[in-house]
Amino acid sequence: MPFIHVKTNCKLNDAQAIAIKTKLGQAITAIPGKTESWLMVELTDSSRLYFQGTDAPAAIAEVSLLGDASSNALTTLTSHITGILCDEAGISSDRVYVKYYMTDVWGWNGMNL
Repeated sequence: MPFIHVKTNCKLNDAQAIAIKTKLGQAITAIPGKTESWLMVELTDSSRLYFQGTDAPAAIAEVSLLGDASSNALTTLTSHITGILCDEAGISSDRVYVKYYMTDVWGWNGMNL
């Protein structure tokens, strides 16, 4: 039950948003047991986001996961996320942060898992 929220100061057109969503769906499989069928994605574009004192293209991706993931899996997912944002939005990988949240409890369908 992963959730990925990407916030960027770039304006994304519909084609870019769909491409990012689709590629994140493929990238989440870097975490064993995670698939697009459980992935929720939120894309927030045109944010007032500043990094290193400038408004040059930048992004932060927040990834929430039920359970744990290995350091290697998280490193792979970080690489995928930064690559996707570079390819689809033109954001340099050194201007992307990826933040992870792990939880043992996740609510869905009126109950907690």
